[in-house]
Amino acid sequence: MDRLKYILLTIITIILGLLSRKFTNIFPLYIGDILWATMVYFILRSIFIKNIYRNIVLYTLIFSYTIELSQLYKSPWINKIRSIRLFGLILGYGFLWSDLIYYAIGACIGFLVDYAFTNSTS
Repeated sequence: MDRLKYILLTIITIILGLLSRKFTNIFPLYIGDILWATMVYFILRSIFIKNIYRNIVLYTLIFSYTIELSQLYKSPWINKIRSIRLFGLILGYGFLWSDLIYYAIGACIGFLVDYAFTNSTS
């Protein structure tokens, strides 16, 4: 049942992220980066269900920072992959230092939601 909870949280986070891209006049621009890292947290939590929170936060940061740093690489083959909308949403387009902060915030939000749900159902 826990795995289903994390999959549901992932879906909700994806929907919020897509809405933030559609309604840019309502959502701040950086919310997508925060939600992206939160989604990564929930996905990793659903895969590594028995892992401790600290490890999931760490895995989320490593994965998110790696994706962000990969945006510094501008080879034609990877840019072609990024031009496909789905892969562009996953891989991003341009490196920003500020995104690293937003990913940390997103990982913390994932942890806080996770911790709140886990402790309220125990």
